Order: sequence, then structure tokens, then C-alpha cells
Amino acid sequence: MKPAVVVVDMLNDFVHGALKCERARQILEPLGRLLDGARNAGVPVIFSNDAHVPEVDHEFSIWGPHAIAGTPGAQVIPELGPKPGDYQVPKRRYSGFYGTDLEMLLRELGVDTVILTGLHTNICVRHTAADAFYRGYRIVVPTDGVQAFTEEDHKSGLEYLKQVYGAQLIPVSEVLERLAASAPATG
Repeated sequence: MKPAVVVVDMLNDFVHGALKCERARQILEPLGRLLDGARNAGVPVIFSNDAHVPEVDHEFSIWGPHAIAGTPGAQVIPELGPKPGDYQVPKRRYSGFYGTDLEMLLRELGVDTVILTGLHTNICVRHTAADAFYRGYRIVVPTDGVQAFTEEDHKSGLEYLKQVYGAQLIPVSEVLERLAASAPATG
């Protein structure tokens, strides 16, 4: 297994701003532990970030203006990074794959398993999982590393990911154990 952690939309506008999700705070601590553990194990960390074109992007008709490219709202929250060596892949739609170079990056890194985290379980995480599934990636979703606007949206999103895409749903602690066990020995 060659994993990468993909962090979806943990941006200022989603955590603190225009599309604030109060429940996002619940995943900050476990997600921080996961990112530190991944980095320590040599596992790539990739931020998949909304970066919309002002007054153009189709999502605005549904959600209103948010995460406009080049603004503070489209930046990753400082609590999570990015750190040196992390990757950032801007996106303009729900899926981290659609119209981006995420697939090329994953292939060049030799990744076969995506660990999907961030916001929202039932929207951007779900659509990114769909495209990962279509491309043959194994999907792991840390249950305490994703969140949505409501508990119902979160739970239904997790169930959908498991049933439709075969996602492994495990807590961050178990993901960290697996990453530590598969990390190359240093000496």
C-alpha cells in the first residue's frame, strides 16, 4: 500500500468564513495528528482546495461566493498547514480530480490508496471519492477526520462512501497505526 492523505477544503472560508461549518472544529485535533503522523511516515499530504474564479464559477449559484482564488478565504487554515513538502492542488468543482492535476500528482508519487479527509463528507469528499474509485484507487476515510454541516449529512455521507465506493471507514488512530507500521525503517 502506497498512501497519500488528501485534505479537502480545510480553508478559512469553510472553517471560519463565508461557508463556515461549526462542526469543522471537531476534526481539527484528529486531523492535525493524522497530518503530523503522515509527514513523519513519509506519506504525502495533499491539500485539495477550492479556488474559484470570481463571478464565474457555477458553484456560486448554489453556495454564493466562497473560496475565491487568491483571497484569504481560499487559504488552508493555519492550524493544519501546509508545511514544507506538502502539495496544494486548486479545484473549481466539488471533486479534487475534476479539471485538476491531482491524478497526475498521485501517479507520479506512486500512490495507490487515498486517505480522504476534510469537508464535506457528503459533498466534496464524496465527489473526490467517486473520482478516486473510477480511477482504481483504494479509499480510506478516517471517520473522525471528515465532517459536514449536520450529523445526518455526515453519517449518510460515510454510509454512501462505504456502500458505493468500498471506502474503509476507520478512526484516525487506526490510520496512524497503519502508517507507522508501513513506514520505512530508518537507521
